This record gives sequence, C-alpha cells and structure tokens, in this order.
Amino acid sequence: MRTDKRKIVLVGTGMVGMSYAYSLLNQGVCDELVLIDINRKRAEGEAMDLNHGLAFSASHMKIYAGEYKDCSDADIVVICAGVAQKSGETRLDLLKRNAAVFRSIVQPVTESGFNGVFLVATNPVDIMTRITYSLSGFNPKRVIGSGTTLDTARLRYLLGDSLRVDPRNVHAYVMGEHGDSEFVPWSQAMIATKPILSLCEEEGMVCRSELERIEDEVRGAAYRIIEAKQATYYGIGMALTRITRAVLGDENSVFTVSAMLRGEYGQSEVYAGVPCIINKNGIQRIISLSLTDEEMKQFQNSCDTLRESFDGIL
Repeated sequence: MRTDKRKIVLVGTGMVGMSYAYSLLNQGVCDELVLIDINRKRAEGEAMDLNHGLAFSASHMKIYAGEYKDCSDADIVVICAGVAQKSGETRLDLLKRNAAVFRSIVQPVTESGFNGVFLVATNPVDIMTRITYSLSGFNPKRVIGSGTTLDTARLRYLLGDSLRVDPRNVHAYVMGEHGDSEFVPWSQAMIATKPILSLCEEEGMVCRSELERIEDEVRGAAYRIIEAKQATYYGIGMALTRITRAVLGDENSVFTVSAMLRGEYGQSEVYAGVPCIINKNGIQRIISLSLTDEEMKQFQNSCDTLRESFDGIL
C-alpha cells in the first residue's frame, strides 16, 4: 500500500457512490479519487461536477473518470456498483445477477496489481463482501463491508435522542446481518461506562419497551426511507467516508463492519457485522463482546440466514 498519497478508486457512480464521493470531497479525505462506471460518460460527468466544486472546498483532490488499471496503486477500492431488483425477481436471482456484476469488477481490479483494501457497500452487503473475498483471493482482513456501521449510527442517534445524550457518548452496537435478522446486544450498550439496562431500573430514564421500539425503528429505518424517497444514500455515504478515514489514517478505530468470522462468536466462514478495529491494513482484529446466551442465539440465527443466502451463488 502506498503511503505518499491517499488514493481511492470508486466503482459505481450511482446515488450511494456519489454521496460517498461528495462526502470525501467535503471532508478532504483523500488526494486522488478515481471514478469507474460501466457508463463511462456518467463517470466523466460526475467527475466534472465534483471538480467544479473544488474552488469552494478546502480540498485539493484530483478527481477524474478512470479505468481498472488505475487501481494498481490505490489504497482503497470501494464498490458501490450493482443491479436493482426487478419486479417479481427473487432475492436469489438478484444475488446471482450481482455476483456476475462483481466478477466483471473484482477480476480486473486484482489483475491491475491492486494490493490495498476492498470496501464493499452494495447490498446485500454481507453476501456481496463474501463474494468479493471469494473472487479476489485476498486475505479476508483486507476485504470488508460497510456491515452494520450505519445501523449502529442510527441506534446511537435514536438512543441519544431518547436519553438526551450526545450520540457520541452512546456506546452500543447493531450486530449480524445488515438486514432483517440484525439485532442489538443490549447487555453491551452503555452511556459512558453506565450500562443502559441499569437505566431501566431508574424511574423516568428508559424502559425495555422503549429499547424494543428503538431497535425496531433501527431495523426498519431503510424501509421507511425508501418508502419516502425511493433510496437511501446520504447516511451510507458518510459511513463509508468514516471507515475510509480510519483506513487511510491508520486509526485503529472501532466500527461494526462486515468481517469474515473464523471462530469468533462460535461462527466460521461467514461475513457478518461485528465490532472490529480498523486500520491501514483493513481489519486489525475482531472484538469479541461478552454476549448473553440469548444474544448468542440471535447472532447464530443471523449468521445462519447469511449462510443460506450465500449457498449456490458462486
């Protein structure tokens, strides 16, 4: 991985990809941003549009539409490309079509000599991250998905709002699939160092029914946003930017990314959202939380769901 400049290649210039690119520009995260899309003309137009905003930014980024050969010296390749689900199409059929799309992406990226970190955002992100790992042959520590990073941010926002606490002082996670089987391990949720469950015993603070409401709201947030505006992109764009900063800055910061489990939480050969320490090499290590027996069952169920979805894709 290069250390003399910060270079990102973004594959897929749809709403998620460009929300990410716009966030990168506003935060001055990298020195060079390459946009790749099957529609080359669109990538060129997006690069022009971003470049026209450089005069109003503190950033000095070099932004341009490129090709897969440009991945050779990149620090991170971020994949936001994918196909939308057709009317009447099954989830398995959609996965198979997206797997074909990823074959057309991952192979030329690796053939370029790329030796950095893959960051995947395409949904279903846990499955697509595992597909990227399988196709690339990379060490799984260097193939990560956005996982439940955004779900965790939603959780902390809602808890902070309910408890009237800055979300940055809320320490709680959403784990498992980025999808319907995700869950919140409430035994590990804290305000500063005070367990949130202990607040349930303090009059007027919070109760279990409120925690259940918040968990349901987190799980259904994407559905409500899609119903209102057809797609979600700002939140995930900013989440991807934050993960990117952790990689480029070698931060050793903790995020609930989608990671390959190899014995952690009793699970193996499955990608799922778990708290991980992220640095320039991708996943430095997975943090094993002390889950309750019931929480372990929830995590097992989520991983089983992901395994069933992956079977037969490649």
